[in-house]
Amino acid sequence: MTSPTHTPSKTILVVEDDPGIARLLRDYLERAGYAVVAAADGDNALIAAGAHRPDLVILDLGLPGRDGLDVTRALRRAGDVPIIVVTARGEESDRIVGLELGADDYVVKPFSPKELVARVRAVFRRTEARQEPAETIRIADLEIDVSRMRVAIAGRAAELTATEFQLLLALAREPGRVFTRGQLLDALHGVAFESYERAIDAHVKNIRRKIEPVPGAPRYLRTVYGVGYRFAEA
Repeated sequence: MTSPTHTPSKTILVVEDDPGIARLLRDYLERAGYAVVAAADGDNALIAAGAHRPDLVILDLGLPGRDGLDVTRALRRAGDVPIIVVTARGEESDRIVGLELGADDYVVKPFSPKELVARVRAVFRRTEARQEPAETIRIADLEIDVSRMRVAIAGRAAELTATEFQLLLALAREPGRVFTRGQLLDALHGVAFESYERAIDAHVKNIRRKIEPVPGAPRYLRTVYGVGYRFAEA
């Protein structure tokens, strides 16, 4: 008689130098069904990321030694693992820089562990291809392969994070429609988080850098001043 097979849980790397917060996060994440690996500083975070290949990283920006922004840069150079950055209240500039470096979301201290778990689930939903297998969106030189989560511009692959991909997809599926930043946040999270609307601006800046021939004069992702963004109609 063969033993039943179990789908392995996703592994989350928690990078937090406060032992109390790290323990709290481990408890909540493990209760939610995730495997947790912990690191207390930037250097050990990168060692753990290489050894365990986590499915997601929760990263405190205020680390001793190598800070969280440095770690974010290193993780992004190595791959596209989803990253949720944790910032202290008032660190607006770090929040924006973290997102522009490719973080998928952010949480401000003090935060609710339950909300963080909900954000983790939302990021994982964005990384899973749930759409029809044959769906492809083509507008001018841009091609979006939905099921494979791949984007190409004039035949050249554009490496987007899961969050950037889902944001681009939400806009490209309805060319010409104007989305407010709040609507785009809801489209990404799937729930009404109290999110920082400038996060959308940071993600849009990243997407433009990757898909626009001239990022300063965008062909595809247009700004609607005072409102939000729209995707250009073919």
